[in-house]
Amino acid sequence: MSTDRTLIHLAASVLEKGPMHTVALAHEALGLTGNPGAASAAVFTLLGPDSRFRVDGEGVWSMAGPRPGTPLSELCYAVVDVETTGGSYAHGHRMTEIAIYEVRCGVVEDEYRSLVNPGRSIPRHIAALTGINDRMVASAPFFDHIAADVLERLEGRIFVAHNVRFDWGWVSRQLAEALGEVPDVERLCTVQMARRLLPRLRRRNLDEVARHYGIDVADRHRAHGDALATARILIRLLDEAGREGLADLDALRAFLRKRGRRSRPRQGQQLSLGFHSRTD
Repeated sequence: MSTDRTLIHLAASVLEKGPMHTVALAHEALGLTGNPGAASAAVFTLLGPDSRFRVDGEGVWSMAGPRPGTPLSELCYAVVDVETTGGSYAHGHRMTEIAIYEVRCGVVEDEYRSLVNPGRSIPRHIAALTGINDRMVASAPFFDHIAADVLERLEGRIFVAHNVRFDWGWVSRQLAEALGEVPDVERLCTVQMARRLLPRLRRRNLDEVARHYGIDVADRHRAHGDALATARILIRLLDEAGREGLADLDALRAFLRKRGRRSRPRQGQQLSLGFHSRTD
């Protein structure tokens, strides 16, 4: 777990008992003694950017909002990637492969992967891109046959993908059709996280972010290869979030919204991101 996140949670538990002066808080929560100026500066650096803490003109700190939730590093994430026949769901295109990696406590703990019979032919250019052809999926299960397994691996976890709108759009649509049920889960996009946490990068597609972290992407444009790379990227991005002092999911969401918004895409682009093409 990040030290910053540990200290923020510790500071919150101290302040829940009542307001406390900066120097006393530095000693109680951070274990800092000695130079009061340096100790005070450490408290302001740690808690100042977090709107859940406030300080008055006398240097007395108190809670201004709910206590930080579960640290980001302790949450459970389902990192997902799907491959499809390339067109829109509305026009009969379907999934050809899905992979889900579970990330917990900074470790990739579990893997699920399956080819999926789309019930239609795979266009040549899509087969050339993904390496998945009609012969490979001919004996694969239809999504209906794996839907319950997919649902089980998503429930209670944060759904993560590189361009989450695309992957969530496909998974939620196919689950709704197969089971009449879609899990009510939080979602995170590693593209959006990279945009805010790695502003120095000019591009945030999977290849560029992986290259930045020295992560090898094996079997590019296959669900298992892309999902595993995304899982490893997520772990590094959560470390970046810790260095920003982001204590929990609410703090991360607020950070991603702040100065992270760009001009809205045209209507046609919004639809394509949801169910048709991807930009990773």
